[in-house]
Amino acid sequence: MSEKIPDTTIETKASLRRTYLTNQKKLSQQEVQSLSQQISDQLFLTFNFQTFQTIHCFLPIVKNNEINTWLIIQRLQQDFPNTQIVIPKTDAASLSMISCLLAQDTVLTVSDWGIQEPEVIERIEPTQIDYVLVPLLAYDRKGYRVGYGKGFYDRFLAQCRPDVIKIGLSYNVPVEKIEDIDQYDIPLDYCVTPETVWMF
Repeated sequence: MSEKIPDTTIETKASLRRTYLTNQKKLSQQEVQSLSQQISDQLFLTFNFQTFQTIHCFLPIVKNNEINTWLIIQRLQQDFPNTQIVIPKTDAASLSMISCLLAQDTVLTVSDWGIQEPEVIERIEPTQIDYVLVPLLAYDRKGYRVGYGKGFYDRFLAQCRPDVIKIGLSYNVPVEKIEDIDQYDIPLDYCVTPETVWMF
């Protein structure tokens, strides 16, 4: 894996975004796959998926070396067939997204953002979702996260139930503090890394 970024950093979202995205893109495909498998293993060791009814899971932006969440999805489909898996479909014009049911026969196409999305939409309302697996580039010790800066997930999470469980997935440990948190930022409940699970 690339050199780890110190966990004592206190920076702005923009500076963290640049640093962590650059670091992430340096990972080899072998590293991405190995670390993604470790994150998947930690997730299933920590959370009781028998209690999950509907889980929203992001699909990876491959060009950015995002965590391979297909490992998680495939295990859910195999071991927990009663769990309903939903994936996002984005609207670039409104910078919003909806959750769509992922079935075995769902046809996916690549969006302008480089993300696989369903062609045919079977929409699931945000209030039906019990758990959300959230993408991020960096996060701090209070659970606040840095994404790509478009605000898709903050808008989406604001539509979910107050008791929805928000689980970040990350290659890295948290930074100490993100300086420019505002009222629209919604903190995670947990963050799963290759080595451990952080609780906030």
